[in-house]
Amino acid sequence: MIKTIVSYVKEYKIYSLLCPIFVVIEITMDVLIPYLMSLIIDKGIRLSSKDDIIKYGIYLIITVVIAFISGMISGYLATKASAGLAKNLRFAIFKNIQDFAFEDIESFSTGSLITRMTTDVQNIQASYQMTNRLALRAPLLLIFAMIMSFNIHLSLSLTFMFTFPVLILGLAYIISHAHPLFVKIFKTYDDLNTMVSENLLGIRVVKSFVKEDHEIEKFHSLSKKLFKLYTKVSKLMAYVMPIMMLSTYVASLLIAYFGTGHILEGTLTTGQLVSLINYAVQIQISLMMLSFVVVQFIISRNSAERVVEVLNTKTSLDKNIGGLTEVKDGSIEFNDVCFSYLHDNSKYVLKDINFSISSGDSVGIIGPTGSSKSTLISLIPRLYDADCGVVSVGGINVKDYNLKNLRDAVSVVLQKNTLFSGSILDNLKWGDVNATLDQVQEAAKLAQAHNFIMDTENGYDTKVERGGANFSGGQRQRLSIARALLKNPKILILDDSTSALDNETEKKIIDGLNKFRPDLTKIIISQRINSLKNADYIIVVDKRRINQIGTHQELLDANEVYQDIAKTQIGGDFDA
Repeated sequence: MIKTIVSYVKEYKIYSLLCPIFVVIEITMDVLIPYLMSLIIDKGIRLSSKDDIIKYGIYLIITVVIAFISGMISGYLATKASAGLAKNLRFAIFKNIQDFAFEDIESFSTGSLITRMTTDVQNIQASYQMTNRLALRAPLLLIFAMIMSFNIHLSLSLTFMFTFPVLILGLAYIISHAHPLFVKIFKTYDDLNTMVSENLLGIRVVKSFVKEDHEIEKFHSLSKKLFKLYTKVSKLMAYVMPIMMLSTYVASLLIAYFGTGHILEGTLTTGQLVSLINYAVQIQISLMMLSFVVVQFIISRNSAERVVEVLNTKTSLDKNIGGLTEVKDGSIEFNDVCFSYLHDNSKYVLKDINFSISSGDSVGIIGPTGSSKSTLISLIPRLYDADCGVVSVGGINVKDYNLKNLRDAVSVVLQKNTLFSGSILDNLKWGDVNATLDQVQEAAKLAQAHNFIMDTENGYDTKVERGGANFSGGQRQRLSIARALLKNPKILILDDSTSALDNETEKKIIDGLNKFRPDLTKIIISQRINSLKNADYIIVVDKRRINQIGTHQELLDANEVYQDIAKTQIGGDFDA
């Protein structure tokens, strides 16, 4: 796990390698400071030697300046390396998520992925920065300070070692109890982020059902749980500093008490006693830094495990990088296809699916709610892979294509397609970043979007708010269709993506596609028979299977499922 994380330091490795050099210089200067102070006291002040005071005072100033500069440089190097690590980790996580299949994404909640890319990466960054500085500084300072103190007076130096067991046992207790609490904290963060994400995405539903109080209570409950967990951790962490300070004071008092006797006996000077007290403080500080490193390591270890879990999750779809790159045409064939989200043959949502579509055909798909219509078309661009059977496009198994090239040939427009922040032109050019304005306008005209775009204040440069909030549902659907057409696909799938359009606008779009893109295979999923009745044929899906395939009139005459749907629309959306 650690090896995986550290591998992302990459181009910032030089900063990590240089940092320890300046840390060693800084620590060397730090342990020299008490020694120089003892010389000033013993040779300067006690003997009233002004020259020695000036000489050792200059040495002390130089030492302090070197320590300060080295500390600044090592701090900068550690910050640079940790920030670079965090940047690379965030990019790697985001890139890996983009490669996920739908089922991979569904194995993590949205809130969890957000937490892993933000909070967890920040924890790793803080830990790596601390590792570069304190993880090396603390043990070296401990060793150097102990060597210096032992060199001054061995028996007196050993007196403050009696405080170590109490200190170590206290920190061990705190650390062992803090770890499980941090695990719960990160899980609660996931739940909180997921809840907030769902609430913001579904805010219209929340308001329409007047569920604001219910959502507030859910948020309050999770926030309260997080507060309680943090309070428990804070109580544990609150003991760290008092334990450290108590240990430091006790050690100093012991040295001062026993050191006075040695001074009276003439085996220790006043300057040496001051140095010993300073070294005792440095030793305690080094142990304090080590405790902080351990606590941060506990936090970051949980974060690292969660980040590595995402990084090690390889997409369940084979991208087939070396596969076929050209899709001949928009013909489609399903041959004995079955599919289960759980890859469990006892829980198929599609079974024994057989049909073929010729290139350029206009095909409707209809069926009761929950009959897996959207799942069916998701197998064409390999958003999911079939569990059995073969799905073919252009006469070739979809798995034999390079995944990118296959998806370039298939445009899917969902009922609730996402528009991104930027201009209308930016959004439409998602279909083809190199498209000219004329090509963009042509696609917009086919989607019946050009006129309302030109009616906006800035035309194609009009800003799109997040999620397309400044456009109506019908306008967002038309922009999404235009974006899909600009991709110049062989197959266009409209998954209930004309539901917010009136019949006349919808007819204009379909007629335009038939006239100007006769070679384009069009699949329209809808519950509105008016949207499908002019299709070349309609596929009725029911109870996981193809119920029947036929023209509008054939199904109206002989298919019960189709007839039931038609009965609900006679005199309404459906014109018999």
